[in-house]
Amino acid sequence: MLTAAYAMDPARYDRVYDRAARDRIERLATPLWGPRDEPAVRADPAALTDVDVLCTGWGAPVLSADLLDAAPRLRLVLYAAGSIRRIATDAFWDRGIPIVSAFHVNARPVAEFTVAQICYALKRGWQHVLAARTAGRALPRMRVPGAYGSTVGLLSLGAIGRMVAERLRVLDVTVLAHDPYVDPAVAADLGVTTVGLTELFERSDVLSVHTPLLPATRGLVGRDLLRAMPSGATLVNTSRGAVLDEPALVEVLTERPDLFAALDVTDPEPPVPGSPLFTLPNVVVTPHIAGSVDRECGRLGALVADELERYAAGEPLRWSVDRAAAARMA
Repeated sequence: MLTAAYAMDPARYDRVYDRAARDRIERLATPLWGPRDEPAVRADPAALTDVDVLCTGWGAPVLSADLLDAAPRLRLVLYAAGSIRRIATDAFWDRGIPIVSAFHVNARPVAEFTVAQICYALKRGWQHVLAARTAGRALPRMRVPGAYGSTVGLLSLGAIGRMVAERLRVLDVTVLAHDPYVDPAVAADLGVTTVGLTELFERSDVLSVHTPLLPATRGLVGRDLLRAMPSGATLVNTSRGAVLDEPALVEVLTERPDLFAALDVTDPEPPVPGSPLFTLPNVVVTPHIAGSVDRECGRLGALVADELERYAAGEPLRWSVDRAAAARMA
């Protein structure tokens, strides 16, 4: 029988690896210890000696050469969260150990949240609420674009962007996207028209950001692109805060009160006390709630259990990630 250990943030452990997920995992792998976060694992690397399967999640240790040397039996890493870029080092990839990520199921609540924000933006829901609260009374309804005939722009068509596009099919909207890496045939199958970056911002009534944070994308959404947005447009960001040039965003929102921003991520996160993002009338900030939270985290542990069952049965892993794919993750 295999052996397993749980290496992640203990505060999130029970939500990710609930009793049902642990029962499934532990029918196939004897648990040796856990949960332990990165400092605890590094304080006792010898505990890795007999571990075959590492069940991880948020707060997992970086899989560095020294930890891998302490884990000679390690044959599978199961990551119950999204991007593995932080933990998967070159030393890890060089060992050829398979790693699974729950990025696909973690993308689902982000896509759901994003579509909700898009629909709300097309009704100018936030603007109605904030204006009435400021006035302290009911105000006449403002003109709204609505979904019918509007244009939604998606900045990148990774896992989340594609899920958003699929869910937008039920709306009477035109969907545009910019993603230099996507196959145009794939975009067409999603009902999406690919356009240049500037055109995406110029034409979108709502622009939703799904670009991973990479050196090339840091500050990608800057002053010129933001100023190119049409009157009354809304920017939604559920990706990473640093994809936006935040000082430029504040500047443009100040000079263009017709624009609106709904930000679930910021840079830094959370914003510093007194940030204009809390005081400008045309921006709202939510505390990074788009991804898996609370009960939704159980879906991540269930995916890990699914993959361990496939591995134990000698079947191909469904959600394994290779070095090239990991490099493109947020």
